[in-house]
Amino acid sequence: MYCYQCQETAAGKGCTLKGVCGKTEDVANLQDLLIYLMKGLSKLNIRLREKGEEMPYVNKFITDALFMTITNANFDRQRFIKKIEEAFLIREKIKNKLMERGVKDFALDCNCLTWKAATVAEMEEKAKEVGILSTQDEDIRSLRELLTYGIKGLAAYAEHAANLNFEDAEIYAFMQEGLVATKNDALSVGDLIDLVLKCGSMGVKVMALLDKANTSTYGNPELTKVNIGVRNNPAILISGHDLRDLQDLLQETAGTGVDVYTHSEMLPAHYYPFFKKYSHFAGNYGNAWWKQTEEFETFNGPILFTTNCLVPPRPNAGYADRVYTTGSAGFSGFPHIEDRKNGLPKDFSKIIEHAKKCKPPTEIEKGEIVGGFAHNQVFALADKVVEAVKSGAIRKFFVMAGCDGRMKNREYYTQFAERLPNDTVILTAGCAKYRYNKLPLGDIGGIPRVLDAGQCNDSYSLVVIALKLKEIFGLNDVNDLPIAYNIGWYEQKAVIVLLALLSLGVKNIHLGTTLPAFLSPNVAKVLVENFGIAGIGTVDEDLKLFLG
Repeated sequence: MYCYQCQETAAGKGCTLKGVCGKTEDVANLQDLLIYLMKGLSKLNIRLREKGEEMPYVNKFITDALFMTITNANFDRQRFIKKIEEAFLIREKIKNKLMERGVKDFALDCNCLTWKAATVAEMEEKAKEVGILSTQDEDIRSLRELLTYGIKGLAAYAEHAANLNFEDAEIYAFMQEGLVATKNDALSVGDLIDLVLKCGSMGVKVMALLDKANTSTYGNPELTKVNIGVRNNPAILISGHDLRDLQDLLQETAGTGVDVYTHSEMLPAHYYPFFKKYSHFAGNYGNAWWKQTEEFETFNGPILFTTNCLVPPRPNAGYADRVYTTGSAGFSGFPHIEDRKNGLPKDFSKIIEHAKKCKPPTEIEKGEIVGGFAHNQVFALADKVVEAVKSGAIRKFFVMAGCDGRMKNREYYTQFAERLPNDTVILTAGCAKYRYNKLPLGDIGGIPRVLDAGQCNDSYSLVVIALKLKEIFGLNDVNDLPIAYNIGWYEQKAVIVLLALLSLGVKNIHLGTTLPAFLSPNVAKVLVENFGIAGIGTVDEDLKLFLG
């Protein structure tokens, strides 16, 4: 195996024996093979699209396959074998459709269009040939992987929107065109950079689509205090990102005596008006994803993973028999809740019955978290914000969005937040907020000093806020705003957020705790020279740099 798609990759270079995430060599290789086959499916599907025919289930299949390979999403070997077998069948269906339309020449110029395995052993052997290192040129490889990881981020957000019946054919088309481009040896470094930036513009588009899907379905997020204590009822803990799964679960647990708590990136669900009508929607339990191995023990009830971020449990973990997965998530031995059929809700009856037999959660903290500062809520405070900036009460905004992770050096973000002057405000989204969202940082004239917009995809809200402030202050360039970008990244959804910011012309973004291992020195140089991308230093150095 060779994998370097996440920030915690081994030695900052690449995982070669086992993923730091817990991914085993065989699963890593099967993921590489699945992506390889998606490139072939995409090429055929583009040809069919050119003939005027769209196959929605093919778009869904490719999107699902991409999402399954995101860091910490799926560790289930059998699920990947099944997905690969399905890919062979779908490939033949597309070919048959093309033949019906008179196409006989499939331009079978890539083995990904023709190769097929008769056994799992053949899959595993082929997988060793098609991974990251199959591209020899370091810079081409770097850009191909950057594009691929951006497309994986697109897939995640497109799937969440599609689960709420919001789709955009242009996004699916680009994802497939981008995958095919990674097999095109005729493309230069310049061509690939252009595609990476186009991927960023598609990132803006998909996050806007998901924002519309979420707010149309559940209302605009609003200022909300979320309980972090517990009640005395049996409960289910829901993790991941998919709000439609939460909707189904809340509807099915209503009146059963079972409470529902959010975990990690599901916390922002509390900000939506729709979910507040459920009296058994009890609060948020725990912290960022990486602390689950200790916090799940004390929750006592079953845990439902709707997407990433799943951490393989330690041997003999006391909670391992209480974890369920659904959607893109998976782990060998964990019961998996099947997808919706015919638009009906998922069937969560098994996990609900399990919960009824469990003790209530053990309290690990008390208090409240304040959030709900997506663009609509911030616009409602616009007059106060503008006045605070004009009066000097707010000197600067710090966008500290993105991901959290296990590495000790991520304490940097807590220390940075603690030491920011009292005339600064943090704009955040994603699980990065768990590094500072429980600190007593106070407010500025009633404006909290930590404004949490929501999940990682809600980084879109931070862009909308920045563009609105640019308009209000009559500036020509978003980079002239008193906003600094000090972003933590971990996985591929953070990659698409970064590319989205670059496509909008945002410059001088600081990215930590380390720059991506998949950026070759030459590609990193291009990002530094054209966009001012930089890493982080010490807290003291960076405060001096940002504040002068």
